Amino acid sequence: MISQGMTRGEWILLCNCHLSVSWLPKLESIVEALTEAIHPNFRLWMTSMPSPVFPVSVLQNSVKMTMEPPTGIRSNLLQTYEMFDDKMLMDCRKPDEYKKLLFAFSFFHAIVQDRRKFGAIGWNIPYAFTFEDFDVCRRQLKIFLDEYEVTPFRVLNYLGSEINYGGRVTDDKDVRLIKSILARFVQEDTLKDDFALSASGIYKSIPNASKQDYVNYISSLPLNPHPEAFGLHENAEIITNQNETRTILESVQSIQPRSSSGGGKSREELIADIATGI
Repeated sequence: MISQGMTRGEWILLCNCHLSVSWLPKLESIVEALTEAIHPNFRLWMTSMPSPVFPVSVLQNSVKMTMEPPTGIRSNLLQTYEMFDDKMLMDCRKPDEYKKLLFAFSFFHAIVQDRRKFGAIGWNIPYAFTFEDFDVCRRQLKIFLDEYEVTPFRVLNYLGSEINYGGRVTDDKDVRLIKSILARFVQEDTLKDDFALSASGIYKSIPNASKQDYVNYISSLPLNPHPEAFGLHENAEIITNQNETRTILESVQSIQPRSSSGGGKSREELIADIATGI
């Protein structure tokens, strides 16, 4: 397939290369053999999760793009709803229930992703939840609302917290946590207008609305969410800020020269000055 693409000038996409560990050396040799003699329109695209066995030479000779979830509940929700339109939001036999529960699942998706910034306080193990996990929940939600007269909340909770998202969760305490989080959002009270999704009531289930109404509401949310949105104490934010500061200082330290000259400050003295605000 790759040889044919090089001859005809086609684009070739290799998905999830990290799953074919035994084939990666062959991929490395194929990339090293690419020359200017191939068709100018030929492109080789590869997708992969971060992997220690992925060939370094392939990365060095490639143009790299990374996709990471946005930081913050508001940014995460906005990214999710940018993929919807009014037709999709109405594409259900019970559009009112669908919109309310879809927003609940979207909020849940933002919460479980953004909890990683709290380190061990958020999750014992930092899990790589993806949009595909959410999309499976969305499709299952539509199916159950279309086929059942009574909304099966227990089934939705089980599929979401133990199958779709829970399939990635390995720590027993994290399993209990993710089940508790989803059960808080996906319940009968969620179908009520202005149902509070957080203790402060800032995050809530808004009345039946269009996509633009949801986008307007999400845009009004705080840019930096308070720990209460995650069900955490405000001290959790202090620890998070300390960890972020430490990461920044370590990054600055890693790019500083190992020794100073001309009587200047050493790298350690410079980092100490930054830490003290000098």
